Amino acid sequence: MLFGRTNKIIITFLLFVSMFQLACNNKVSEYITFKNPLQGESFHAGKPVKIELDIPEKLQVQTIDYLVDGKFFAQKMDKNAVLMDTKELPLGYRLITAIVNSGEKRDTVTSNIILTTDKKPVKLTYVLVNTFPHDTSSYTQGLSFIAGNLLESTGRKGFSKLAYVNLSTGKAIKSVPLKPDYFGEGSVQIDNKIIILTWQDNLGLVYDASTFKEQSTFPYQSSNEGWGLTFDGKNLLKSDGSNRIWKLNAQNYKEESYIEVYDNNGPVDRLNELEYIDGKIYANVYTTNKIVRINPLSGLVEAEIDLSKLVPKNFFKDEYEIGNNVLNGIAYDTANKRLFVTGKKWPKLYEIKLIEK
Repeated sequence: MLFGRTNKIIITFLLFVSMFQLACNNKVSEYITFKNPLQGESFHAGKPVKIELDIPEKLQVQTIDYLVDGKFFAQKMDKNAVLMDTKELPLGYRLITAIVNSGEKRDTVTSNIILTTDKKPVKLTYVLVNTFPHDTSSYTQGLSFIAGNLLESTGRKGFSKLAYVNLSTGKAIKSVPLKPDYFGEGSVQIDNKIIILTWQDNLGLVYDASTFKEQSTFPYQSSNEGWGLTFDGKNLLKSDGSNRIWKLNAQNYKEESYIEVYDNNGPVDRLNELEYIDGKIYANVYTTNKIVRINPLSGLVEAEIDLSKLVPKNFFKDEYEIGNNVLNGIAYDTANKRLFVTGKKWPKLYEIKLIEK
């Protein structure tokens, strides 16, 4: 009796499990999902990506609209796959959306892919044109060329400052210390305002360029930290130590979008001091003595320059100084086409001319 009752219980349980699984399967089969591409799948930019949905057979499709990052790129009247052109898309994470119209309802499904690149950066060389003195107390974070002089912002709590510097002598013409709690970072001048970033205080500072008095502050939004800063003629461009460069509204300093920077090895992290030169972004890569040239639309590293030979020889005394006092500082004299570079606490600032190999 006990054996028979146990069998009945087991059979009843198995029937329940089977019915539950069948119900779940029927429910799952009603869902629309992406067959291709897989969530988070990587593709090289410039090559088409096959987009295909897994749609229940009983669903009668009228139209399917396909979007990438919210922008329409194709419409289909059936369930067949569509090819997405990636030639003009920025690198990094891209959101793919499919809106399926079956007459009675509209279903929206999304997936993410990562666009990378297999293009190797061009290796640039340089000619040393001129050498100038540089203040060895300046832990250089931001560098610009303004009306014949340099605008330099420096870091380290208690030592951060903003200064106009005479190019020929390396001496400050005018300077102001930042508040002791601030770790100064990148800076840029727009008209009569100087904008300077702080590192981990989630705060940007706005100074009057004539008086060097602090006028206002603004918070960061989604960016992690403050590193480098430049101006493309319309927007502020800000790095945060990752492979992202943020585009900020130059009037209210709101973060409006960003690009992700890649080379053929993957994301290029630790982007630091920035300079916008002839339609391209030049960036120091922190802890290296390398500068990369970036396409501001795609995020592709088009070229790189190794400036290791400019590193001061036998100047820094310990491993900490050697590891931290790296190349950092890019300034461009637009009128005379002169490029200047230096490093953190370096004794020299260099004018160089880049050469394509």
